[in-house]
Amino acid sequence: MAELENPTVMTKIITFLSSLVQRVAESNDLNSHFQPQKISVFHGLTRPTISIQSYLERIFKYADCSPSCLIVAYVYLDRFSQRQPSLPINSFNVHRLLITSVMVAAKFMDDMYYNNAYYAKVGGISTIEMNFLEVDFLFGLSFDLNVTPSTFTTHCSYLQREMLLLQPPLDSADSSLSLGKSLKLHLCFDEDETSHQQQQQQQLAV
Repeated sequence: MAELENPTVMTKIITFLSSLVQRVAESNDLNSHFQPQKISVFHGLTRPTISIQSYLERIFKYADCSPSCLIVAYVYLDRFSQRQPSLPINSFNVHRLLITSVMVAAKFMDDMYYNNAYYAKVGGISTIEMNFLEVDFLFGLSFDLNVTPSTFTTHCSYLQREMLLLQPPLDSADSSLSLGKSLKLHLCFDEDETSHQQQQQQQLAV
């Protein structure tokens, strides 16, 4: 989409994505008290001091990836969350998942990209750790890196729609359970279901 090349649009997308991922992480932090979560190579010993938005802005600035790369990274996070339900995004793994998803997306999407050592420096981790994260992420995705135009458009349209309808986040403790369900829906798309719905629409149009 041409509008992704607009710096103002990308700034809004980064802000919204950061807010979305942060709410998901915070929701899963709360759920961890009721449901055990698996520890993986993506987990840090402590929560990083840098905010998710500042981290994502740093990645986009220094990784020099295309705007489309950021959307594809979002798709990859989606798939990872669906295929690895025992490894939900939380405050201890979100930063490593972000840098890894962007790096993998850049390698798959962009004609030019940096080596793992550079992405490790951008992400504030060692090259050895970056290598381990990449391998685990790829296996977590079952090496399913292809993103169809319809899937890409679906995610872009969702982000655009949600940015227009963005409302202040709920802060009531009583709504934590319903909020968690809502966030799960917001982060995960059923790509097969989307394709099926589009096929039905095309058949009706004919």
